[in-house]
Amino acid sequence: MKKKLSVWMLSREYRGLAGAGGVQDVARDLSEALVRSGCSVRVIMPRYGFMKPEESGFTKFDVSFDVDMDYANEERRETVSFWSNRINGVEVLLIESWRFSEKQDIYTYTAEEESVNPDNRRGTGHYDYFAMNVLHQKAVLGLSAATDIRPDIFHCQDGHTAILPAMMRELCGYRQFLKSSSAVVTVHNAGVGYHQEVADLAFAKANTNLPWRVIYSSQLHGAFDPFLAGAAYCPINTVSENYARELQETELDAMTGWLGHALLDRGITLQGITNGINPSEFDPRHAEQLGLPASFDPSTGDLAGKAMCCGYLIKLLNGEEAIGNSGSSGFSMEYPGVILHGSLKNARRDQALVTVVGRFSDQKGLDLFAEALEGPLAGSGDFSVVVLGSGKPELEDYFKYLTTLPAWHGRLAFLSGYSASLANLIYAAGDFFVIPSRYEPCGLTDFIAQLMGNLPVVRATGGLVKVRDGFNGFSFSEPDSHALAVTLRRAVDMYVSQPEKIKKMQKDAFENIFKNHTWDVVVKKYLKLYAVAMKG
Repeated sequence: MKKKLSVWMLSREYRGLAGAGGVQDVARDLSEALVRSGCSVRVIMPRYGFMKPEESGFTKFDVSFDVDMDYANEERRETVSFWSNRINGVEVLLIESWRFSEKQDIYTYTAEEESVNPDNRRGTGHYDYFAMNVLHQKAVLGLSAATDIRPDIFHCQDGHTAILPAMMRELCGYRQFLKSSSAVVTVHNAGVGYHQEVADLAFAKANTNLPWRVIYSSQLHGAFDPFLAGAAYCPINTVSENYARELQETELDAMTGWLGHALLDRGITLQGITNGINPSEFDPRHAEQLGLPASFDPSTGDLAGKAMCCGYLIKLLNGEEAIGNSGSSGFSMEYPGVILHGSLKNARRDQALVTVVGRFSDQKGLDLFAEALEGPLAGSGDFSVVVLGSGKPELEDYFKYLTTLPAWHGRLAFLSGYSASLANLIYAAGDFFVIPSRYEPCGLTDFIAQLMGNLPVVRATGGLVKVRDGFNGFSFSEPDSHALAVTLRRAVDMYVSQPEKIKKMQKDAFENIFKNHTWDVVVKKYLKLYAVAMKG
């Protein structure tokens, strides 16, 4: 009988346990797709302080050992142990260590931690981020040795785990023990600030125990870069074909600190595999699982339920919809973590609803949308706008200001904060979904919007090129507010003058995802990449 391919997945996030971004979705969905394809999969991640493993069905895993965690002038060891659970066929192990358990968030300090220690300012990254990453990777290598299990593939998700391929080939002992194992590194975001690099080379050398030649050869702008370290020993890919191309063939690589070109200078080609989605998790034909007031089906053009979702959202944002068992009305009772600015009191259900769900960061380009609303779109009275998101304070203030302008009175609702159930309602209610990213490794929100009959209006960059203008959405090339305004104006005009064309695009977008972008399709590409890694 053919041996099962054994994959150990290293990730700092996993949906349902600890998540901050797209890594959580890839880690879980790819792992479960690998299991469905016949692989044996073990995911290994930290046990953060906010996680309650026993309440989540985890039990103690009978392995514990010390890990060398030297500083530049101090020899040190830290103890790790593990929790275990099987979730949808995937064995998930949590690493127990004081270095992880003292953290109350995955990547940054919380307000609670700041109140205990003012040096740990809320929203700033952990001071020992590099040591956290190294401990994670050394714990995985130690677990392999302690259990005498040699996986076929170590799949390292993002810069947090990208050093492992170098350590398994350069550290004495692992070099022999794991000579039959291979690795793959996936870059989720190569933007400046996402590399997990460290400028203190002496510390990097002591903490990783890697030879100086590896430390020196893995420098990017004078700092030790985990992506460069790992890519020298295994295939490296990113989460869309076009993002890989942009990083090695265009000036957009400047936004990464020229990581793509540094790889190219070393003779390393960055592969691209576009992320998938599990459509069943965002299928509007099953309203109950999404918390929607009505079901609808973009594949058949049955959108009566979508109109009901839109009407419900408008009433909700105007304080007209009864909430909960109390029968009282009001937005804040349903979504206590979200603050409403503006309203949709002048919105008409026969007009287009333009929507946004996203992080307020420079990458996402939502400042371009705000500029378009204040400028070229200010005189457009034939559509309304709902924006859900938070992040950069200046941009939040900008959207708050826009809600006060006469041009958008009663037609712009800004919801600062986030709620998954509210996001689902906005996806379902909207007609157009704006994603004006300056760069975008892949993008998942365009998939979710398309599944709910909400056509994306995107800047054609990175993975967003999977939105093809006139087929499953609308796109523009230049990262400026005018280009965005012209494209959105074109979409809204088509909504009015060619409603059947819009329905056809909604149907094509929905069916295209099921045909080309499910994880059961995408996993075949990863299996091919694993085969390349195993051939050495």
